[in-house]
Amino acid sequence: MSGHSKWHNIQKTKGAADAKRAQAFTKIAREMIVAVKEGGSGNPDSNSRLATVIAKAKAANMPNDNIKRTIEKALGAGNAENYERITYEGYGPNGVAVIVETMTDNRNRTASEVRHYFDKYGGKMGATGCVSWSFDKKGVIVIDNEDGDFDEDTVMMDALDAGAEDVEKEEESFTIYTDPENVAAVANALTEKGYSLLSAQEEMIPQNGYVKLEDEGSRKNMEKMLEMFDDNDDVQNVWHNWDSEE
Repeated sequence: MSGHSKWHNIQKTKGAADAKRAQAFTKIAREMIVAVKEGGSGNPDSNSRLATVIAKAKAANMPNDNIKRTIEKALGAGNAENYERITYEGYGPNGVAVIVETMTDNRNRTASEVRHYFDKYGGKMGATGCVSWSFDKKGVIVIDNEDGDFDEDTVMMDALDAGAEDVEKEEESFTIYTDPENVAAVANALTEKGYSLLSAQEEMIPQNGYVKLEDEGSRKNMEKMLEMFDDNDDVQNVWHNWDSEE
């Protein structure tokens, strides 16, 4: 998994403003509602998709009351919210591979907006499968180690005992890789051991690592494109193979 620097590349939630946090909670709530409806249950023990979203919500510090209310809302007979998952693929400046995961109640609006962002910033939306073949789906959990409290050997042992596949040490964190189906179980086990999680979710990891953009104009366009995606309420996640730590 060497070269995976996604936390530094696109995850900007640590220390985020209240408005950004509220938007993040809204997106997670939408994902939770869909997970309940698709899984036919509000019980994470019997709905693995919901369990994964709850792990993601807890890592984002979403209050338990919010999680409970969202599940109850999804189960309510009067809930008319009807979202569908749609994934778009394309290329950013200089051919950077980009995957945009959305959850929308209006696919025409979302497709138009996503295409606009690609076009405006030097990219191009492509056909389904044009870049996803070069990514692997993995469960990714990021442990906070800003204070340097945890040593690599201990984290490695605890993570593997919890069912993880691999561990990477970064400057102020540890990145734990799991099977996508095991995110919730591993995240819960690590939380019980006293670790603070910065992120816990399924992610798309570039198979061949991350690429650099050599010119400043391309880097600025890529940054602006990602900001536009991030600010769009329909966009849940954006995965790419750009190394922004240049």
